[in-house]
Amino acid sequence: MAARPRILSIVLAGGEGKRLMPLTMDRAKPAVPFGGTYRLIDFVLSNLANAELRQICVLTQYKSHSLDRHISLTWRMSTMLGNYVTPVPAQQRLGPRWYQGSADAIFQSMNLITDEDPDYIVVFGADNIYRMDVSQMVDAHIDSGLGCTVAGIRVPRNQASAFGVIDAAQDNKINSFLEKPENPPGLADDPESSYASMGNYVFTRTALVDALEADAADTDSRHDMGGDIIPGFVTKGDAQVYDFTGNSVPGATAKDKNYWRDVGTIDAYHEAHMDLVSVDPIFNLYNDEWPIWTFIPQMPGAKFVLDGVAEDSIVSPGCIISGGQVESSVLSPNVRLQERSVINRSVLMSGVRVGAGAVVDNAILDKNVVVPPGEQVGVDHEADLARGYTVSAAGITVVGKGITVGNPT
Repeated sequence: MAARPRILSIVLAGGEGKRLMPLTMDRAKPAVPFGGTYRLIDFVLSNLANAELRQICVLTQYKSHSLDRHISLTWRMSTMLGNYVTPVPAQQRLGPRWYQGSADAIFQSMNLITDEDPDYIVVFGADNIYRMDVSQMVDAHIDSGLGCTVAGIRVPRNQASAFGVIDAAQDNKINSFLEKPENPPGLADDPESSYASMGNYVFTRTALVDALEADAADTDSRHDMGGDIIPGFVTKGDAQVYDFTGNSVPGATAKDKNYWRDVGTIDAYHEAHMDLVSVDPIFNLYNDEWPIWTFIPQMPGAKFVLDGVAEDSIVSPGCIISGGQVESSVLSPNVRLQERSVINRSVLMSGVRVGAGAVVDNAILDKNVVVPPGEQVGVDHEADLARGYTVSAAGITVVGKGITVGNPT
């Protein structure tokens, strides 16, 4: 029997996530809570672990404490079988400097590649919502014999200008890699669609190491994977696209097959939550054939008293709905709602307290926010802005961690 190739997975989790402020005021973007009990990073780690790619290094940098703690407490796998998920902070092995870009982060962590000695290297981002059997992409990469494979998702051509766009031939070889082009190229089999880069890559080890070393020596480079490394592979004719729509995940529904969301903005983050809560959800968290793994707090089940009601919502362990009304919302663990409170199309993170008669509408409340009795959030945007809260382009109000609504921020 032929030996299985050695594969190292590297997850890039060092971004600041400025567009998600204030949710990233105190934490790295991949550590932002999602879906009640998860963190954003749980999705990529679950996809890798479910695909039996279980030698995983997570490169961290900014405000990484909560992310490091979550990985250390949650992602403990069998070391007897050589499995691990390990956070790797910026080590400054090449001098007193932080990571200068995603490519530089891997270059500065070259010891991980040397120590693991893989044949292939998977490089994925840490903050998108999706299911993917990564092993299928790895197989497609190995079969191609090329140095680089880029995951692409089909998007309407008239929306593709918001992404890095892949122009590929019919044999999937990439002709060009375009950053947010004004006139995106269509696909050979669907002229009204384009390939958007998902920021997920598979490399042959020697090809990636050579590319990283050349990039490090280039003083004009931004040292970015998507902006510098991938175009280099494309120029050499050594890159192909992997069509995400061909990926098959056990238990996927017709509705959520090939679902992928970049939650890099407040509006995208809120919209992705709304995708979870309908009777027939756009993205189904309840697929036990390809579970999203995390650590569930040891708390009692959610309790509803005094005619408390939740419709089309996710209510996590430890929540008590005391006469409140919840609709199309996601409640994280240990949320408390008092009588006559109304929560609509909102995301409430752990420890939020909402007083009697308070209203929370189209809002995101970070951990331990207190909404006193009778207060309103998300109802009057001018009042929210006057209090120093963030209001997104689509009208989503965000209240930062630990704030009491109505008090000066």
